[in-house]
Amino acid sequence: MDLRGIDLNLLVSLDVLLAERNVTRAAGRLQLSQPALSTQLARLRQVFDDPLLLPSESGRGMTPTARALALAAPLRSALKDVEAVLRHQPSFYPRTDPRTFQVAASEHAMAVLGQPLLQRLAAETGPGVGVTLRAPEAGRSTAQLEQGEVDLLIDADSRVPRGMKTRLLLRDRLVMAQRKGHPRGTGALDLDGYCALRHVRVTAGGDLDEPLAGLGRQRQVACTVGQFLPVPEILRASDWVGALPARQVARHADTLDSFELPFEVPGLTLQLAWHPRNQAEPAVTWLRELIAGVAKS
Repeated sequence: MDLRGIDLNLLVSLDVLLAERNVTRAAGRLQLSQPALSTQLARLRQVFDDPLLLPSESGRGMTPTARALALAAPLRSALKDVEAVLRHQPSFYPRTDPRTFQVAASEHAMAVLGQPLLQRLAAETGPGVGVTLRAPEAGRSTAQLEQGEVDLLIDADSRVPRGMKTRLLLRDRLVMAQRKGHPRGTGALDLDGYCALRHVRVTAGGDLDEPLAGLGRQRQVACTVGQFLPVPEILRASDWVGALPARQVARHADTLDSFELPFEVPGLTLQLAWHPRNQAEPAVTWLRELIAGVAKS
């Protein structure tokens, strides 16, 4: 039998007809007219190649055929299963449900959100939940989200693929950080004093040399690293200074002092992005809200 030619409503009507064995009463339960239900019964007889229900010899109601009696129980069971599917509300319980999330996070995102995010996950999930944090792959973010390799992307808005659902997580800015007790002291920075210091340059942290060059100035680079994450440890162990996201420096306020840069630099933003198919997916929705809460705090 080709199920594509079957209207599910016909099976619902057959179930009620077998229960009532009376077209008038069945039509009332189904909120159909008697002629409409009679038309459906005629179609059911064609589908099953069986009369299904015959006029009762007593003249009252209808008598099911042997085929109809054999159909009654499995039909009722099948309709219950369909009803359960239609009523099912997907859910995710992080303390009991298993799930390994795949999150692509930029270096800025890792520096600002990585540690508190992992702390929240450890506190709010059970042993079945894990997360893989990876750097976004240049030119592959769209494919990774479309193919399900990545559940969520956290990156600057300029690097979020078009066509994805997005949510602004935070706005940040670069500040200069130095160790507490630095010989420079804690006075406000001017451009001359800034350029005279020895700097840790972060290749993934925005280009500060270009705006300085636009002012006809140049800083002294003592060390170049690829990421923000190791810079606080480097600064604590030296008299070098470095430009870091303000939110990252705030987490190290016990050992680092921060100062506004003495020249204009572009601000930093982080967007959370996901594929539209995951808009209502419970597990991904739960993680989105968790990440948004971490960013807000």
